[in-house]
Amino acid sequence: MFETRLKEVQRDVQVALDAAVARQPEGPLRAPMHYALQGGKRLRAFLVLESAAIFGIAQAQAMPAAAGVEALHAYSLVHDDLPCMDDDDLRRGQPTVHVKWDEATAVLTGDVLQTLAFELCADPVLGAADRRIALVTALAKASGAAGMGHGQALDIAAETAPEPLTLPQIITLQAGKTGALISFAARAGAILAGEDEKPLQAYAEAVGLAFQIADDILDVTGCEKATGKRVGKDSDAGKATFVSLLGLDGARARADALICDAIDAVSPYADRAENLRAAARFVISREM
Repeated sequence: MFETRLKEVQRDVQVALDAAVARQPEGPLRAPMHYALQGGKRLRAFLVLESAAIFGIAQAQAMPAAAGVEALHAYSLVHDDLPCMDDDDLRRGQPTVHVKWDEATAVLTGDVLQTLAFELCADPVLGAADRRIALVTALAKASGAAGMGHGQALDIAAETAPEPLTLPQIITLQAGKTGALISFAARAGAILAGEDEKPLQAYAEAVGLAFQIADDILDVTGCEKATGKRVGKDSDAGKATFVSLLGLDGARARADALICDAIDAVSPYADRAENLRAAARFVISREM
């Protein structure tokens, strides 16, 4: 079952991340690195491992990439929580890194988690050098000025924009901020196998957007205990979201339609993609 498999991935990825941190030199950043890498849904790692499995790549071979995308994601959360960004004090049910330590430590922790991600994605275990180079390049594009970084910049600009964002603008913003890294994770298996990425790209674009819509819904309907982070911040700040523009029912309908698109996209893989289909359904079942 999907739930069982997801728990296995969460456990195995945590082991890999803890081992990666333990290999780092002793110093003031090891503890906050370890702290920032605890918990989470591990959906991105799940997508890496399951997309790899479609092409016959064993979990042990794909694991550095799965751990790498989670390290990159953790870096983005640590920085996103800083006072100069979203100014959050709660993440995954625990005080954020800058609250538990200080802002400078949080900045540096994010920096070294980012570089750890690329170190992991260059691991020889992943296969031939050209495939690893392609993987590192894809991660750089997904997280850089054309991907997550771009989306985060648009999000910050939106906070002081004279007019709320339109629906197309929000879609563009979230395609970078959230969708780009999810896209990388879903395509990682095809990249490592040297196979066509298009079906997984289409799957990831739909899942990534549905994921953000689900987050917007949870910001309105969720509770801090269930989500592990503050809720209601977007509405309090007057930010345009999928819910504010589409309404709750409209947002739910849009997410449902996107998941149908995602499931259709991986039809070429038949039963080999069943766990990816289950992951897509999970995205919109997170206490929506």
